[in-house]
Amino acid sequence: MAKITKQLDSVEEFERQIVPESKLKSWKNFLGMYAGEHTAGTEFVIGPLFVAHGATAGAIVWGLLFGNLLAVLSWGFLTGPIAVKERITLYYLLEKIAGKKLTTVYNLVNALMFCFLAGSMIAVSATAVGIPFGMTMPTLNDWLPNSLGWIIAVIAIGSVTTLIAMFGYNLVSKFANIAAPWMILVFISAAVAVLPQLGVHSFSDFWSAAKNTIWTGVPLEGQSKFTFWHIMFFAWFANMAMHIGMADISILRYAKKWYYGFNSAAGMFVGHYIAWMASGILYALFLKETSFSTEFSPGQVAYRAAGIAGAITVIIAGWTTANPTIYRAGLALQAIRPKWKTWKITMIVGAITTIASAFPALVMRLLDFVALYGLILMPMGAVIIMDSYILPKLKLKGKYAENFNKSFNIAVGLAWGITLLFSIFLNKIFGIEIFFLGLPGWFVAAIIYVVVSYISQKNKIEGEVK
Repeated sequence: MAKITKQLDSVEEFERQIVPESKLKSWKNFLGMYAGEHTAGTEFVIGPLFVAHGATAGAIVWGLLFGNLLAVLSWGFLTGPIAVKERITLYYLLEKIAGKKLTTVYNLVNALMFCFLAGSMIAVSATAVGIPFGMTMPTLNDWLPNSLGWIIAVIAIGSVTTLIAMFGYNLVSKFANIAAPWMILVFISAAVAVLPQLGVHSFSDFWSAAKNTIWTGVPLEGQSKFTFWHIMFFAWFANMAMHIGMADISILRYAKKWYYGFNSAAGMFVGHYIAWMASGILYALFLKETSFSTEFSPGQVAYRAAGIAGAITVIIAGWTTANPTIYRAGLALQAIRPKWKTWKITMIVGAITTIASAFPALVMRLLDFVALYGLILMPMGAVIIMDSYILPKLKLKGKYAENFNKSFNIAVGLAWGITLLFSIFLNKIFGIEIFFLGLPGWFVAAIIYVVVSYISQKNKIEGEVK
C-alpha cells in the first residue's frame, strides 16, 4: 500500500504551472484518447435514444454528418489554439481571468457535472455486469435504484474506474489507446451481423430498412419527436463543455501542436457517427425482439447482438468515458485546494460519481443532461475566447483578475449569470428546447463580457489617470 501511495504522490499533473516541453505528447496520444472516449459508454445510450425519440433515417445520416463536423471544427479552431498558447489547465486560466471566488463556484459546478456524466457511464457498464446474475434492468421511466444487485454492480465498476483515473493522464491515455481499436470493431461488426434480422440482405436493402424498421420517425410512447435540427445541434453540442466551453484546454495543453484538436475527428466520426448509428441498429433489433419493451439496458442490447464480446465492450466502453471525465473533475476540485494531492481529490470525486451512478435517471435522461451540462459551462468558453482575441484588439487587458489583483471579475459573473437567465427565458417563455440554446447563449455571453469589461476597465484607467 505504501508503494502505491508513493507512486500516486509522484504523479505530476502541472495543475498550476505551464506544461514543460519535455512532457508534451504526440498526435497519436490524442487520436487514441478521443477515439476511446467518444467510442464509449454514451454511444450505447445516445444511439438508442435517437431511435426512441423517433428520428428519421435522413435526420440521422445528415444531422450527424454536419453536427459532428461542427464539433471537430470547434475543437480544432477554438480549443486547440488556446490550449497550446496557454499550456495551463482550464481552471488555472479561469482563475487568472475571473478571480479566485468566481472560479471556485465554477469549479464546484464543473466537477459536479463531470461526476454526473461519469456516473451515467458507470451505470451503462453496470447493465452489462449484471447480465450473468439475471439482474433486473432499469426501464426508460426509472429514476431510483431498482435492486441491491444494481447498487453492488455500480460500486464495483466505479471502484475500478476511479483507481485508473487516480494514476493521472498518462494511464488514462494508455487505457484509451488499448481499448479503442477493438471496441470500434465490435460496434461495427455487431451492427452488420444483425442487419439480416432487420431485413437487410444486400447493400440495396439497407436504406429501405433504415427508413422503415430502424429510424422510422415514430417516437416510442412518452418520448418527444426529434428532427434533423435536434440531431445536428445535439451532435455539435453533446461535448459543448469540452470544445466551445474550453474544458479540453486541460487535455490539449499537452499537445505539441495546436491542430491536434482536429484529432477529435476520430471520436466524432468513428464514435459519434458510426457508433451512434450502430447502437441504434442494435436497439431497433432489441425493440423488435422484445415487442417494444421499455426496459433500457445497453448491456443486454449489445449481448443479444454480439454475445460476451458485446457485453465486455459495454463494460470497457463505460470505463473509457468515465476515466477522463473523473480525471477532469479531479482537476476542477484540485484547483480549489491546490495543496491537496490530485489523486486524493480524484478518489473523492470517484466516490461521488459512484453514488450518482446508482440512479438510472442519469442514463434515461442522458440527452437532456448532456445538453444542460454543456449549456451551464459554455459561457466560460465564450469568456476565454473574448479574453484571448478580442480584448487585446480593444486595447483592454486580458486576465483581468491577475492583472488587477481581483478575486471577482464582475464581467465574467454577469456574462455567466445573464446567459443562463436568458436561456431559461427562451426555454420557459418561447418553449425553445435545451438542444438549441447553446448557440444564441454563446453570443450573449461573449457580448456581455466584452461590453462590461470595456466599461469596467475604462473606468479604472480613467480613475488612475485622475
